[in-house]
Amino acid sequence: MTAAKLNIDELEAGYPLFCKALRLLILKGNSLKEIERTVCWGHLETLNRCLPGRYKAPTYLMALIKRDIDKPNHY
Repeated sequence: MTAAKLNIDELEAGYPLFCKALRLLILKGNSLKEIERTVCWGHLETLNRCLPGRYKAPTYLMALIKRDIDKPNHY
């Protein structure tokens, strides 16, 4: 089975979902190597490579998510 080819508009539309998937993988305790093999990681890398001014690198997003999980803001 081959993965569907998404154009940049479809990738941009899916960005919130890819970030949510990344967050769930981190919460689940997956290792970096396991996460790097996922479809969502690949899509986040593609967005960063094609539109770096608009989308951060997946490693940066992962650091932000981990920080948020470790120290949630309490207001």
